[in-house]
Amino acid sequence: MEKAIVTGLLAFGMSGKVFHAPFIDAHPGFKFHSVLERNQKNAVQEYPGVKSYDNFDELISDPEIELVIVNTPNFTHVDYTRRCLQAGKHVLVEKPFTPTSAEAKELFDLARSVGKKIFIYHNRRWDSDCTSIQKVVESGQLGQINEVHYRYDRYRKAIGPKTFKEEPNPASGLLYDLGPHLLDQAISLFGKPSSFYKVLGKHRENTKVDDYFMIHLAYPNDLNIFLTSSLLVADPQKAFVLHGSAGSFVKGRSDVQEEQLLKGMKLSNPVYGIEPAESKGRLTIIDDQGNPQVSYVDSEDGNYIGLFEAVYQAIVNDVPYPVTEDQIITQLEILEA
Repeated sequence: MEKAIVTGLLAFGMSGKVFHAPFIDAHPGFKFHSVLERNQKNAVQEYPGVKSYDNFDELISDPEIELVIVNTPNFTHVDYTRRCLQAGKHVLVEKPFTPTSAEAKELFDLARSVGKKIFIYHNRRWDSDCTSIQKVVESGQLGQINEVHYRYDRYRKAIGPKTFKEEPNPASGLLYDLGPHLLDQAISLFGKPSSFYKVLGKHRENTKVDDYFMIHLAYPNDLNIFLTSSLLVADPQKAFVLHGSAGSFVKGRSDVQEEQLLKGMKLSNPVYGIEPAESKGRLTIIDDQGNPQVSYVDSEDGNYIGLFEAVYQAIVNDVPYPVTEDQIITQLEILEA
């Protein structure tokens, strides 16, 4: 690596421990320099030598830090990102980037004006599920794709303890929690829809925010994509269903990275990111005689290190980051509508 990007992390809760720290520590292009820990000082136990700051201003005032990861509650993203840019830092921001597209445009413009870069953390593009679907679609085996269903089902009847997700703050609720994942996966593969329709629901007792959504994305050539998520699905359905003129592809949500990282698995473990064999997607193709031919598609290995490699290449070598500004603006225009 030409240089190590000195990186600070704004929180060391679940997202910091699972989705960020292991990767900036393992990737040779980053130096895990510091973390913001207002109360308990836990980071140094796992990452000796990492500085722990008591407040945000101390961290962004450190002249060594080049990149700040904003992994704080959704409603803080705009303020923290703006202040990081004004302090001369590149910023990697968790989804959702901002509550509105207008705020996103403001921050992208600010980044350009100060000569810094903003990256949106859409790690699910590096899931084994997402990469496997991309492989099947790009192979052309399904023919002209006409219908796609993406689902993200959970069963969480109780109101969760994370108040920033359960209180009616900007960018709260299930739509802003899981909607960005599903929208990013659809938009990154199929592009910007020509129109969309959205339904929200509140089904849990005493909920203050939406806990169900369905988004219909309409595309040219009569391609219809349906994105659905609910917190009251006791029997989760297949997460990915694609139909085309030549066949269908069906796959469950089975990327193992989050589960492995929560259990403390190291990225160097040879089984990291590898789905169980029984999780293969089912591909059904109609042959020339009209008979269905069923096969099972090996999943690509998942590895979120690809996102951090993309950030590194963008900062050091000015390689375009795959999660584009236009894609984020499109996503937010749908979320805020």
